[in-house]
Amino acid sequence: MPKIVIETHGCKLNMADSIAMAADFAAHGFQVNDDLHESPDAFILNSCTVTHVADKKARQRLSRIRRDHPETRIVMAGCYPTRDPNGVNDIDIADLIVPNQAKPDIVAEVATILALETDSIDPTATAINPAMTLGRTRAAIKIQEGCDQVCAYCIVPKVRGRERSVPAHQLVEQANDLMDTGCQEIVLTGTQLGNYGFDLPQQSDNTLAKMLKRILSETDMPRIRVSSLQAPEIDDELLSLWSNEGAGRLCPHFHIPLQSGSNTILKRMRRTYSAEKFMDTVHLVRETIPSCSITTDVIAGFPGESHLDHQRTLDTLNQIQFADVHVFPYSRRPGTSAHHDQAQIDYQTKSKRAAELRHAAQSSSSLYRQGEVGNIRSVLWEDGLTGLTDNYLRTKRSRRAAEEAVIEDVLLIGVTSDGIMQSAPASKAAVKPTPTAAAL
Repeated sequence: MPKIVIETHGCKLNMADSIAMAADFAAHGFQVNDDLHESPDAFILNSCTVTHVADKKARQRLSRIRRDHPETRIVMAGCYPTRDPNGVNDIDIADLIVPNQAKPDIVAEVATILALETDSIDPTATAINPAMTLGRTRAAIKIQEGCDQVCAYCIVPKVRGRERSVPAHQLVEQANDLMDTGCQEIVLTGTQLGNYGFDLPQQSDNTLAKMLKRILSETDMPRIRVSSLQAPEIDDELLSLWSNEGAGRLCPHFHIPLQSGSNTILKRMRRTYSAEKFMDTVHLVRETIPSCSITTDVIAGFPGESHLDHQRTLDTLNQIQFADVHVFPYSRRPGTSAHHDQAQIDYQTKSKRAAELRHAAQSSSSLYRQGEVGNIRSVLWEDGLTGLTDNYLRTKRSRRAAEEAVIEDVLLIGVTSDGIMQSAPASKAAVKPTPTAAAL
């Protein structure tokens, strides 16, 4: 059996693609895992290109693989070669380049560079490799990809194309197949999840809310997590699922990208909401699901950002008190309109502003975690020792459990210095009331 290693950089959408690739390779007679102790026949990097740092990490990783495993054939797949195939060719870092649109043919392409016969391949096999899931007990499922919005800074429309949805019956099948491998949580991922289904026949029957109802009713998947939603995509109908059909199964965690707290910068970014609309959405989510966590993304130093614009973003972070914040210094991406903006911010200013945003983010994250101490939360253990709560907090316990992939209620008893929640067996005697909606 030829041995393949697939490594994923970037978002959960890339992880969903890697899981699909792993299943395809396994179905065609390849051994797929993440073991690099012995040189594999082929190493596939499913790359990210959302920032120049992501590009650099991809190049460094493949250079390291070439040095440590000179006999291994190297495949650069994903968003980086989709954005800049000539650049990848010029640095001569891969034996095979597979852009996103060619991923469905990657098995045949890899078989060719390995000089393997493909006539004996069994196309009816449907194995899904548990080693490619998120922590072995969680897996990402792509419900759609592509974006029609074309924000000024974002390379995603160029590397992922226009929005395309996966029919709900296929998502149900994938969820049930993953359950057969021991998966206990699926993460529904995509680029514009709230637009799910607009491109499918009978649009009124193919909304995100109705697709979620199908997964809830036609699978027994214990935990279902929606990876990211834009503020304008969240409404009462969608949120009602967390209290009704999805109670106890839909994870109370909402990732809602902010990007900036300044309306001036949001307009320059071509975002489709104002800072006020974003705040209203956070209010609505917290009022509807008081025990939820809300995380976000922000960009530091977007072209034209003044000190006042930056301060408004800081004020928004401090006011909302997110459970976690991903801070990105603005990165110029060829192929985006912001790349040509003449009002670029210098590196030192971007770095300083990013540091200030991270400090605010760490403070709110610490406060959120401290506020969770004393609560009982559902945890999915990934390796018998560490796991994730339903509201997306990394958790560990003092002793490894005999059984992995189990979901249980635990009492959160403390926070470590690196922000990981400590837990103990749930005890009703020590439970405090469910937290109320956070005030803005």
